[in-house]
Amino acid sequence: MNAQNPNLHTADAYQDLVTAARFQSTRRVPIPDLTYPDGVRIAVNFTLDFDAMLLRRLLNEPWGQKAKGEFGGRIGIWRILDMFEANDVKVTLFTPGRIGELYPKALHRAVAAGHELADHMWEHDVPKDPAIEEAHLNRAVATLSQIAGKPITGTRSSHTPAQLRACGITYNSFTSANTTPFYELDEQGANPLLQLPFHYALDDAMFFSFGWLATPNAAQRILDVDEVFEIWWASFLQQYKKGGYLNFLLHPFVSGHAMRVDMLERLIQRMKTLPGVWFPTCGAVADHIFANHPFKPVQE
Repeated sequence: MNAQNPNLHTADAYQDLVTAARFQSTRRVPIPDLTYPDGVRIAVNFTLDFDAMLLRRLLNEPWGQKAKGEFGGRIGIWRILDMFEANDVKVTLFTPGRIGELYPKALHRAVAAGHELADHMWEHDVPKDPAIEEAHLNRAVATLSQIAGKPITGTRSSHTPAQLRACGITYNSFTSANTTPFYELDEQGANPLLQLPFHYALDDAMFFSFGWLATPNAAQRILDVDEVFEIWWASFLQQYKKGGYLNFLLHPFVSGHAMRVDMLERLIQRMKTLPGVWFPTCGAVADHIFANHPFKPVQE
């Protein structure tokens, strides 16, 4: 019996858990026999959550944390884009719409180099009021589309699927529910979106953050870049052997520091020593899947 929640292990609670698990499985539709373009063995997405200080402000964190975010907008984003471009790797920037007002030059530079802009909410928050949520989403998509010079088709958010679809969003990257792309339906079994999953083991903030999200100092870990290199290389190699998918989640204010940029460059260059490694944007992966593996409703 759980002392804090005595109802946790009741028969009803167990049945609720089983029902919820079965329900979730019906919402997540796998893509059997997923294939990539000829000669490709693995797709590797490098994604940037370019939120600068916005989440720090939302959580009312101290000034030192907010300053880290500013580093990402003023310095980190430029360093990391330089590295990706030098290695001919295209990335997706999941970007709050407000960043288009705060750091427009960085976004224009990314677009000019062929990188993809995708939604990451207006100010890194999804309002609970549906009308405000819709207004925020529309504003973010409109701002990013204007900078990109074309419609925005991706998001990393918990926005309502129906509202995402109404804005022209066709894929999301906001789950760790699988290791390969899949289709996800809303709670009514409608509004399918392609999910391009990431995993927190490939999130730089898990390894290089101190005072992260108001956690106590004793809970923090600042790993040496060589340790993270080996973890990420092993993750890549495991998926490469089976012919899979990887989605690295990076933050310019975290990975934009010099030693970490250098580590990422070494990782990319080592990946390139193996044949069949594809470094597309998330949008390019989504386009390929839509063309070759369109959504098919599960037959009852």
